[in-house]
Amino acid sequence: MSDIIIRKAMLSDVANMHKLINHYAERRILLARPLSELYERVRDFFVLFVNRGPDGNEVPQDRGENDGFCGVCGLGICWDDLAEIRSLAVWESCNRRGFGAMLVEKCLMEAGELGIKKVFTLTYVPAFFERLGFRRVDKSSLPQKIWGDCLRCPQFPNCDEVALALELDSGT
Repeated sequence: MSDIIIRKAMLSDVANMHKLINHYAERRILLARPLSELYERVRDFFVLFVNRGPDGNEVPQDRGENDGFCGVCGLGICWDDLAEIRSLAVWESCNRRGFGAMLVEKCLMEAGELGIKKVFTLTYVPAFFERLGFRRVDKSSLPQKIWGDCLRCPQFPNCDEVALALELDSGT
């Protein structure tokens, strides 16, 4: 029996989200997110809490936290038919349990409910998203993203992230 909760992020989650996202940003696996941006976009994010994983084993709490916070993932709306999976992060102690995939699936469900036709991501870990059905695309196929967020990114124009996209079924 697992004790996994995935829910929309609340203001009280922002400190944990910031710590986790920037933990991976220091390792150049994610882009850093300022605290102010996370507060402004808190409604874009889902968070995952767990005491026991799907295998029934207790999840270690080695992150300096005892609240069970294990992961975060955001769905950013770019246009009327385009959204981005962003800032997917799961603490190392929670890895290899399917939590990242669960968070992405939650975002994809919300995208489908909103009528989004295409979801993309920019990532340094393309194999993870490819296992979920995403396919590599040229960044130039994402003009709303490039002329929106990318212009403000410290990596622009030398971004080395891989762009992937997933077409959603109309019945999703």
